[in-house]
Amino acid sequence: MGQQTFIAVDWGTTNRRAYLIKNGTVVDTERDSLGVTAVPAGGFEEEVAKLRDRHGGAPVVLAGMVGSNRGWVDAGYVSTPATLEALATAVVHPMDGVLIIPGVRHVAEGRGDVMRGEEVQLLGALAAGLAPADALLCQPGTHCKWAWMKDGTLSAFVTAMTGEMFALLKAHALIGQEMTGEVTPGAAFVQGVREGGRGDLLASLFGVRPASLLSLRDREDAAAFVSGLLIGADCASHAGKGEVHLLADPALGALYSQAITELGGTPLLIDSHTAFIAGVTRLWEYLS
Repeated sequence: MGQQTFIAVDWGTTNRRAYLIKNGTVVDTERDSLGVTAVPAGGFEEEVAKLRDRHGGAPVVLAGMVGSNRGWVDAGYVSTPATLEALATAVVHPMDGVLIIPGVRHVAEGRGDVMRGEEVQLLGALAAGLAPADALLCQPGTHCKWAWMKDGTLSAFVTAMTGEMFALLKAHALIGQEMTGEVTPGAAFVQGVREGGRGDLLASLFGVRPASLLSLRDREDAAAFVSGLLIGADCASHAGKGEVHLLADPALGALYSQAITELGGTPLLIDSHTAFIAGVTRLWEYLS
């Protein structure tokens, strides 16, 4: 290809973020709510064409759910241990000047796991020197990713439905009636983290309603407690006592930092956008 200017797109289920990158530097950014589920059937080619027109017709590298079986073209997966070079060799070309990065799959002890888009951030964090070649990285969110990096590769990972479970409980569970307060990393959240570390999650969840009925906890603290309970159970299962590099926004970063610290670990925050840019730029170098 040889071009020094390209558009990198992190295209998820509900949002799309695009970066115009020139000589390794982001010169323009745009974000919208045009996730893959908002694109009508057969509409991806048109949307990508409009994006390119806004940025001088530059070639495009797409990452995320756009490469899933619910997106434009299923770009498949590379297996762990994965590298940026391995991802580059497996890109899919749905049309001239457009590349889709594959996801990563991991199978261990009969349990399978997949990711799309997160792999660019994870490997980008190493490429940018934001995390060492051997490290535990965590990407909190609807589906929290825990990734073990070894010798500069994405060696293994596991996905926890932490954020989605909180949303489901709030919207559909009996205890959702209690979950009306704000979630902050305060005393109720820490109490939930400690409870989550007990390893009795289902009973702990049921205990949210009796805590209100028996005046054991203020009702406005229920949401923070449940958040701490779920995040605490998640971190207790995977974080351990060492360093955890967090690729998170400030709000989730604060919650996971509090939980990891409470459980004896050391959280280290990483800028996820910087990691993505570093990863996709290194991919572009391999491709061009």
